[in-house]
Amino acid sequence: VQLQASGGGLVQAGGSLRLSCAASGRTFESYTMGWFRQAPGKEREFVAGISRSGISTRLSDPVKGRFTISRDGAKNTVALQMNSLKPEDTAVYSCAARRGLAVSTRTDYDYWGQGTLVTVSS
Repeated sequence: VQLQASGGGLVQAGGSLRLSCAASGRTFESYTMGWFRQAPGKEREFVAGISRSGISTRLSDPVKGRFTISRDGAKNTVALQMNSLKPEDTAVYSCAARRGLAVSTRTDYDYWGQGTLVTVSS
């Protein structure tokens, strides 16, 4: 599967952005999906994940209450809605796909898309 992330940009603190990840192929429903981010000089970290059915989601502590993840099986897309953005949310955000059933917070995903840069100004 190939993944294409989009929607990044420059936003002021307190603002919102919606990232989208488009997946190619006909087996999108077979993959657990995740969003990760990597800030300059830091390791890649888990942000959000969603199960194959879309019923189960998981968010990292820093983004709980501000970000939501969703998927659209008809469009083969996964979205990350980011509200109340903070300067510390500045990073390159990447989407990833995993064959496993469980939403993983580790980087043990099988496919990765290119990142999209999110910059939050103070």
